[in-house]
Amino acid sequence: QVQLAESGGGLVQAGGSLRLSCTISTRTFGYHAMGWFRQAPGKGREFVGVIEGRSTRTEYVDSVKGRFTISRDAAENTMYLQMNSLKPEDTAVYYCTADLSTRMVMIGRGAYWGQGTQVTVSS
Repeated sequence: QVQLAESGGGLVQAGGSLRLSCTISTRTFGYHAMGWFRQAPGKGREFVGVIEGRSTRTEYVDSVKGRFTISRDAAENTMYLQMNSLKPEDTAVYYCTADLSTRMVMIGRGAYWGQGTQVTVSS
């Protein structure tokens, strides 16, 4: 059973930074694409970004490009989401997800999901 565990959420002022972590419990970490989604109050779940399993190529939603960076540490089985220049509209519960298919991650149908971590950006 693959499990994902997020951490690093919290309250930050607009313009500040946070780094989210997502640790995956699998020995095949390098084969899994991993991604981030977020869900703001009263809204649907939104794709934030993805990092491919083998190439580490990344892709982001336009609203976070240039501000958010996804990376991964194979030694720690962990993916990171570095969020800079945060805006109040970034406030949401952030979920990490993983799948052997990058496409499945990007369309929100990854096989594995974490429980989510709250990010609140005050103005």
